[in-house]
Amino acid sequence: MAGLGTTEILILLLVVVLIFGSAKLPQLARSLGKSARILKAETKGLMEEDDDKPQPAAAQPPAAPADDARERAA
Repeated sequence: MAGLGTTEILILLLVVVLIFGSAKLPQLARSLGKSARILKAETKGLMEEDDDKPQPAAAQPPAAPADDARERAA
Protein backbone atom coordinates (compact mmCIF):
# COMPACT_ATOMS: atom_id res chain seq x y z
CA MET A 1 0.00 0.00 0.00
CA ALA A 2 1.52 3.27 -1.11
CA GLY A 3 1.60 6.43 1.00
CA LEU A 4 -0.60 9.43 0.30
CA GLY A 5 0.60 11.61 -2.51
CA THR A 6 0.10 15.33 -3.02
CA THR A 7 -3.03 14.83 -5.11
CA GLU A 8 -4.68 12.58 -2.52
CA ILE A 9 -3.92 15.03 0.31
CA LEU A 10 -5.39 17.94 -1.67
CA ILE A 11 -8.54 15.94 -2.39
CA LEU A 12 -8.89 15.08 1.32
CA LEU A 13 -8.46 18.73 2.29
CA LEU A 14 -11.08 19.77 -0.25
CA VAL A 15 -13.54 17.19 1.12
CA VAL A 16 -12.90 18.37 4.70
CA VAL A 17 -13.50 22.00 3.71
CA LEU A 18 -16.71 21.04 1.92
CA ILE A 19 -17.99 19.01 4.88
CA PHE A 20 -17.08 21.31 7.77
CA GLY A 21 -16.93 24.67 6.04
CA SER A 22 -14.01 27.08 6.12
CA ALA A 23 -15.33 28.96 9.17
CA LYS A 24 -15.24 25.93 11.45
CA LEU A 25 -11.83 24.60 10.38
CA PRO A 26 -9.76 26.72 12.83
CA GLN A 27 -12.02 25.69 15.71
CA LEU A 28 -11.81 22.05 14.62
CA ALA A 29 -8.01 22.19 14.38
CA ARG A 30 -7.76 23.87 17.80
CA SER A 31 -9.96 21.20 19.36
CA LEU A 32 -7.93 18.45 17.74
CA GLY A 33 -4.70 19.99 19.04
CA LYS A 34 -6.05 20.22 22.60
CA SER A 35 -7.15 16.61 22.47
CA ALA A 36 -3.73 15.50 21.23
CA ARG A 37 -1.98 17.44 24.04
CA ILE A 38 -4.26 15.92 26.68
CA LEU A 39 -3.69 12.42 25.31
CA LYS A 40 0.08 12.95 25.28
CA ALA A 41 0.09 14.28 28.86
CA GLU A 42 -2.02 11.39 30.13
CA THR A 43 0.13 8.72 28.49
CA LYS A 44 3.26 10.38 29.87
CA GLY A 45 1.70 10.46 33.33
CA LEU A 46 0.81 6.78 33.14
CA MET A 47 4.33 5.88 32.05
CA GLU A 48 5.84 7.88 34.92
CA GLU A 49 3.40 6.27 37.33
CA ASP A 50 4.58 2.83 36.22
CA ASP A 51 8.20 3.88 36.79
CA ASP A 52 7.42 5.05 40.34
CA LYS A 53 6.01 1.71 41.48
CA PRO A 54 8.48 -0.25 43.62
CA GLN A 55 9.75 -3.47 42.14
CA PRO A 56 8.58 -6.61 43.95
CA ALA A 57 11.14 -8.19 46.26
CA ALA A 58 12.92 -11.28 45.03
CA ALA A 59 11.12 -14.48 45.89
CA GLN A 60 12.42 -16.05 49.09
CA PRO A 61 12.64 -19.82 49.37
CA PRO A 62 10.13 -21.36 51.79
CA ALA A 63 11.34 -21.95 55.34
CA ALA A 64 12.58 -25.45 56.09
CA PRO A 65 10.03 -27.56 57.98
CA ALA A 66 10.77 -28.22 61.63
CA ASP A 67 12.31 -31.57 62.43
CA ASP A 68 9.55 -33.71 63.99
CA ALA A 69 12.05 -35.84 65.90
CA ARG A 70 13.43 -32.80 67.76
CA GLU A 71 9.94 -31.62 68.68
CA ARG A 72 8.95 -35.04 70.06
CA ALA A 73 12.09 -35.27 72.21
CA ALA A 74 11.48 -31.91 73.81
